[in-house]
Amino acid sequence: MQCHRIEELMELLQQEWLADQDLSLMAFLDKIANEAGFSQPLRELSDDVLIYQLKMRSKGSQEMIPGLAKDCVPDFKEALLRARGIIKD
Repeated sequence: MQCHRIEELMELLQQEWLADQDLSLMAFLDKIANEAGFSQPLRELSDDVLIYQLKMRSKGSQEMIPGLAKDCVPDFKEALLRARGIIKD
C-alpha cells in the first residue's frame, strides 16, 4: 500500500513539475501547498494533500473529486430505491 502511494505521488509530481521546471522542488511544493490553501509549515504538508492537489489542480472548479465521482448517482430516487434493496444492481 505504501509503495503504491509513493509511486502515485512521484508520477503526479513529475507530470506537474515538468510544467514549472524553473522552480526548485521546495519552491514547487510551496506553490502546491499555497494552491491547496495550506498555511502551516511545509514540513507538515501530508502526502494526501499533495496527491489531492496534484490530481485536481488541472481540473475545473466544478469537476467532481475522482474518488467521489464513481459513487455519484445522478438520480436521487434511484439511489434511494437501490439503498432500500428495491432495485438490484
